[in-house]
Amino acid sequence: MARQETDLTGKQKRYLRGLGSTIDPVIQIGKGGVVPGVIKQADDALEARELVKARVLNNCLEDTKQVAGVLSRETGAALVQVIGHTFLIYRTSSENPKIKLP
Repeated sequence: MARQETDLTGKQKRYLRGLGSTIDPVIQIGKGGVVPGVIKQADDALEARELVKARVLNNCLEDTKQVAGVLSRETGAALVQVIGHTFLIYRTSSENPKIKLP
């Protein structure tokens, strides 16, 4: 579907975590888990924003780390952070890059 993002360095992850602390989750994953609709939504959000925060709801049957791994793999994004039920993924926009990594 999308190109694979290269591995991020520790410095880049710290920078992205700082940026991610101020944004709200734009994707919510519920009982259905990672379905094609969620993948499409995440792909569109990554193209528009590059850095996306997602939340796994309590009624989801899968583990947050598992969901984050599947979603990042399916969208070609790098998994930046997992805290509780929330995770952060990053992928450089192919048309309009916004975030300049250190």
